[in-house]
Amino acid sequence: MEKAVIYREKEEFKEIHLVLKNASSKQFYEYRFDMENFPNIRIKNIANLKGTGLTFENNKISGIPYVNSVHDLDIEFYHIYDENRMEIKKTHLFVNADPKDLWKNIPSDTNDIYYKPDEISYKGKFSDKKITIVSKRGRSHAHEGKFRDDDFAVDELPGGWSIVSVADGAGSAVMAREGSRLATVSINSFLNSEEILTRIEKNIEIVYRTSESSKEIQSEARGNIIRTLYEGILNVYNILDKTTTENSFSIKDLHTTLIFALLKKFDFGYVILTFGVGDCPINLISPDFSEVKLLNRMDVGEFGGGTRFITMKEIFGDDMASRFGITCVDDFSYLVLMTDGIYDPKFMTENRLEDINSWKTFFNDLAGNNDDRTKVDFVSDAYIDQQLLAWTDFWSRGNHDDRTLAIIY
Repeated sequence: MEKAVIYREKEEFKEIHLVLKNASSKQFYEYRFDMENFPNIRIKNIANLKGTGLTFENNKISGIPYVNSVHDLDIEFYHIYDENRMEIKKTHLFVNADPKDLWKNIPSDTNDIYYKPDEISYKGKFSDKKITIVSKRGRSHAHEGKFRDDDFAVDELPGGWSIVSVADGAGSAVMAREGSRLATVSINSFLNSEEILTRIEKNIEIVYRTSESSKEIQSEARGNIIRTLYEGILNVYNILDKTTTENSFSIKDLHTTLIFALLKKFDFGYVILTFGVGDCPINLISPDFSEVKLLNRMDVGEFGGGTRFITMKEIFGDDMASRFGITCVDDFSYLVLMTDGIYDPKFMTENRLEDINSWKTFFNDLAGNNDDRTKVDFVSDAYIDQQLLAWTDFWSRGNHDDRTLAIIY
């Protein structure tokens, strides 16, 4: 090839206005050079990438940049008919700041009488399945050094029963962190009774095992189960109310939502008893991931976006029974409970909670298909609680509430 042609092709590559897409610090970045218009040009190396967290290989820049900056890059290239002569083309790579870094993370006051850790994780047994659950203070609270208002409690109960409860303290309630803690601990404690669980179980036997039972008898048995669970919820309210009296609080100061799932495996299937007040969902996903059910009533929409709390006496009205659920399935792949810190950014609307494709997207996200490449491994699960805790640190613009997520699998 004539030297003039080689020179012209190299100069054309030097002069082309090459704009690399912007990167974001601490997020995976990839940019592939399109050389279609320069078939005789080869990029050998890109200088100045050392220390950035990025590498160049096979015509591609990739990696996770460490900090926000403007990097001046030297593209070292040659012409295939003049391999011994290396040329330099200059360009820039802009790495934007990680939005997370703009938020402060001020520890909460460890000396406070109602102190609770800013984040907590748990993994363990749940009936014949496993459970992992995490609760993390939201960025809005961390930025001001406030407490985590979410809470949870998990217990193995007599007779093979297991319970997980989750609560989301109201941001406007000054003692919400204690309200959510008391709510979860109180319902678990109430149901940690052999007498109460035996009473529930006898009625379950009538509903699901005694084939000769009439519909009226089965309906009465279901009513008995709900009445027993109702006693537990009323007990939670009374404990919260007593706490306000003893400490000169208003009941509004302890405002909190509450959901729970009480589960036992029988020879005819898993029985799952649920309750919900507020905007936190409980979802059951079928073994083949073909169907998803919302197991509790959600307090959204009907109240114009406002939620209800266990501390509101009016929830104990005529429609209280609709807050309880009795479900029996042969098996399931996942049982999931979450607060709105997870629900809002990942599902956005209530109807998506019963859309199986939305749940497939959610579990793909958990599997590492996210900007942070954070993966939760449900197979090799030795560190699953820490993985899930790391995952809950995801960025979602405008969604900075406390995040609590329980997954039974």
